[in-house]
Amino acid sequence: MRLGPIIYAGEMFLAELTQNRVAYLRRTTERLSGCLLFAVMAANHPVMVQTNAPDHRPNTSSTAATPCVEPAPLFSAADYEGPLNKAVTYFSRKLEIKTVHEPRSGKGHKLCSLSSADKFRLSFNNTVEPVTFVGAAFNAGLDQAQNNDPSFGQGMAGYGKHYAAALADSASEDFFHTFAFPVIFRQDPRYYRKFEGPISHRLGHALSHIFVARSDSGKPMLNFSEWLGTTASTALANTYHPGNRRGIGPAASRIAVSIGTDAGFDVLREFWPELVHTFRLPFRVRGNHP
Repeated sequence: MRLGPIIYAGEMFLAELTQNRVAYLRRTTERLSGCLLFAVMAANHPVMVQTNAPDHRPNTSSTAATPCVEPAPLFSAADYEGPLNKAVTYFSRKLEIKTVHEPRSGKGHKLCSLSSADKFRLSFNNTVEPVTFVGAAFNAGLDQAQNNDPSFGQGMAGYGKHYAAALADSASEDFFHTFAFPVIFRQDPRYYRKFEGPISHRLGHALSHIFVARSDSGKPMLNFSEWLGTTASTALANTYHPGNRRGIGPAASRIAVSIGTDAGFDVLREFWPELVHTFRLPFRVRGNHP
């Protein structure tokens, strides 16, 4: 993948930030979206097509050596008629959008890998899920109450800056975790739910995901996207969070909290089917299980 356009976009990004930080906060979401689009165009430039990459898209031909299956689509609000149907559905979708599990369609079948464009779409869709904006609103209120980034000020103007920064945090994490580093290292950014087996095995499987992920070919690999993505998003956040403490120690602390939070969400993803059954919430197995 040609990284020059991405690096150039990042340099222009930070140059403008230095000149006018307040204006940057108002335009954070638009700029990050532009970087995402610019990066995926560079990653999928025809000149850089990798001819040795295996094709894992669905193939019904009898000559296909390793057939793959697509995960089931996400459910919608129409699939659930209980109380607070939209709120419950959107929260469930946020957990499920990056979650799949192994198909039971027979030996040799596996889930289809994601192309660079697929990873971009997954990152973008995860970023614009309604729960993302609700979570950013909550985090902005919490930051303002604790007077983090005091230069943002109080009142609605200050809250707007906190909110823009919180949205930028979420967008940058999705960009690095789901698109940028998964494309660079050919890694699958999804969580593979074990779904069956003893609770202790499933818990260990969920907690190990921050260390071990899957490559695009389905083989285990070090979860570069988790560690490098968290480090990159933490470093970027220092440019628009003037109240952040600088130095290796504070940065390491923020990285540890972020990775710990991701591990907790992986545990929630793993046991979400049991919670769904208990509370009768919307759920669809995201894998073909004939």
